[in-house]
Amino acid sequence: MSRNISLTQYLVEQQREHGRITPPLRLLLETVARACKRIAISVNKGALGDVLGTAHTENVQGEVQKKLDVIANEVLIEANVWGGHLAAMASEEMDTISVVPDRYPQGEYLLLFDPLDGSSNIDVNVSIGTIFSVLRKVTNNRGVSEDDFLQPGKQQAAAGYCVYGPQTTLVLTVGDGVAMFTLDREMGSWVLTEDQVQVPADTKEFAINMSNMRHWAPPVKRYIDECLAGKEGARGKDFNMRWVASMVADVHRILTRGGVFMYPWDKREPEKLGKLRLLYEANPMSFLIEQAGGAATNGTQRILDIVPSKLHERVSVVLGSKNEVDRVTAYHREAA
Repeated sequence: MSRNISLTQYLVEQQREHGRITPPLRLLLETVARACKRIAISVNKGALGDVLGTAHTENVQGEVQKKLDVIANEVLIEANVWGGHLAAMASEEMDTISVVPDRYPQGEYLLLFDPLDGSSNIDVNVSIGTIFSVLRKVTNNRGVSEDDFLQPGKQQAAAGYCVYGPQTTLVLTVGDGVAMFTLDREMGSWVLTEDQVQVPADTKEFAINMSNMRHWAPPVKRYIDECLAGKEGARGKDFNMRWVASMVADVHRILTRGGVFMYPWDKREPEKLGKLRLLYEANPMSFLIEQAGGAATNGTQRILDIVPSKLHERVSVVLGSKNEVDRVTAYHREAA
């Protein structure tokens, strides 16, 4: 970038010059960004901070929580509960919503987050991250309920993630493209390092857990078979496979250089529509990808159009380079 632009300056310009965000939303996003810096410190300390290993508890999905899952969840709640910009929060790690206590002012926004995505990578020092989504409370009734959170993703006011890797990077959209900020550790500030990120429409990379191939639906297997056939196959080009087992890391790679990420339905648990959580993972990532010129579907429908029916709803995910996502979606529709 030609000049150092801080996150605060970027958000002020989005508020003052473009009118895309309100002052309370700006404060909320700055608070989330500060919380991510605190989480980054814990992640970076690793064994030195006694944060590795399990917390010997389970979340609402029955998954064993890591110590850092619990720490990150607490950091985000403590940072945001008192500022006056939120009405309530919801987390992948909590059974139900966390309403702002009466002793604090109640704002107009709702915050949803996966406090630490890619938990299986914590102990092996592979990139993990925090995913967040912001909704407006659209009902006028007093108080907050889970129903207030059940909005389609296209109504998000903002979304983003922070990836804790070789660099700590914050990726954000407020509906005006995608911006990337890198944490300057010496200065303690987020600096804009890329703006108006674009995902190439075509790609030669796909990300999927190949160990589940035998469980996939025919359209998914058809697409991957074509990729694996390489130049001699129907696609006429060689593909590379990438899989980090951390959605944040895989999506960050796609935003950086293109690709398609797939976490489809499979027949191991046929009653579940997918593995990833619609509100905490699929919606914010789909918003980011679309703002960067990509596409995101559940195989048949645009993810941002899905109206949630429950707080921890799951969904199939196909997102990334638009032409590849359109192809996978077409295969699903043909099969249907």
